[in-house]
Amino acid sequence: MSDIEMNVGVQPLDAIMTEREVKNHDLVNAAPPGFITHKQIQKGRKGRRLSMHMQDKVLDALNAFIAPESYEFKDLFNYRGKKPL
Repeated sequence: MSDIEMNVGVQPLDAIMTEREVKNHDLVNAAPPGFITHKQIQKGRKGRRLSMHMQDKVLDALNAFIAPESYEFKDLFNYRGKKPL
């Protein structure tokens, strides 16, 4: 078993989505079919540790939804894959 903590606490992504009144479903619809699921976004919001690849997918989906505005990785998460920022 690894020493990596899998729950890292509520992420800044959650505050951004709440403030902008963006729902998980909005991001799923903004992304191509099969790109990301409601469950993956929820895990990212609530702080269940995601892989770097999945974090990038969440970022891409959010940026697709709010275009032409955009966020950077550091705006959404306080960790990167298995490492803290």
